Amino acid sequence: MRTRTLLVSLLAVVIFAWFLSHANAADVWAQVRRARVDLIAASVVAIVLTYVIRARRWQYLLNPIGPTRFRTAFRTTVIGFAALGVLPARAGDVLRPYLLARQEGLSVSATFATILLERVLDLMTVLVLLAVYVWWMADPATIPDVLRRPIEVSSATAAALAVGLLAMMWVVATHPERVGGIVFAASRVLPHALAERLSRLARTFSSGFAAARDPRGLAAAIAWSFPLWLAIAAEVWLVTLAFGIAIPFTGTFFLQALLVIGVAAPTPGAVGTYHEAYRIGVTTFFGAAEGAAVAAAIVTHAISYFPVVLAGGLFMIQDGLSFGRLRELAGSAPADRAPSTAGGEVQNTDEMSVLRPSGR
Repeated sequence: MRTRTLLVSLLAVVIFAWFLSHANAADVWAQVRRARVDLIAASVVAIVLTYVIRARRWQYLLNPIGPTRFRTAFRTTVIGFAALGVLPARAGDVLRPYLLARQEGLSVSATFATILLERVLDLMTVLVLLAVYVWWMADPATIPDVLRRPIEVSSATAAALAVGLLAMMWVVATHPERVGGIVFAASRVLPHALAERLSRLARTFSSGFAAARDPRGLAAAIAWSFPLWLAIAAEVWLVTLAFGIAIPFTGTFFLQALLVIGVAAPTPGAVGTYHEAYRIGVTTFFGAAEGAAVAAAIVTHAISYFPVVLAGGLFMIQDGLSFGRLRELAGSAPADRAPSTAGGEVQNTDEMSVLRPSGR
């Protein structure tokens, strides 16, 4: 794990250095000083809004598993994304459902499955917005003909994959017992106790996709996905305008598809990869100057990174947690238990005392 962390950290340093080499430091600083503060402040509001929407959408995905409080969904969402920015190996994607499940008495594995469903909804939404821009709104001069066709084909292929994943989740959610039976049958070479445990885990995990078979809940989650990604686009658009880069709002639908690729890279906090994806996007397709592109990339990433890390740190202090403790939990989070004794499962009282916020 340490070797992997060192390698991805080195990769981040190399990519970020390459990114910085495209502009003069004095020019970048001058661009930052000239940026419009009002637009940057508005972009911070847009970022806050994204976490409010994420928490509300998550509640719809969690409804088939059990009731959740918005306060808990919001706080654990912020803590999870803060962990994504600080801890390696996308630990926040494990910690967010784990913390919420422990506080709301839900199955950890079923709650984790909702994160996968979230990712599919995010992918579908980004691809729909990308298709809207590429097929109907893009200025022909923005995307050269030599690139337009590959972009159309690749986005259509990815969209088909996302729809296929959603269909697969529906099948898994509709037949959880059959899934458990298949896993148990495939595990005959394993000791009986382990095979039974894996089968139980598969059934519980598949129940986390229950929202996929609830038309009303799934429709609500999809409906919330579009305001979410429009708010994300608004943050990028406002900062881009603050640096004098001319880009239509719909142009950010294309830009954020590039940023999603940058964020998917394994560098800590998407450092380097996010910046370079933004720079390539605004210089190649929207004619931005290198100095403005580099400055705007740094500020855009900072606004998407530091507020959530600071807010997540504050929530962790209130809950008696630390990033070190979160790292431990990410490595030891059980995947097949819910803490609620109402479901007939045993609580881990030591963990619950750590995870329960003070004053509650």
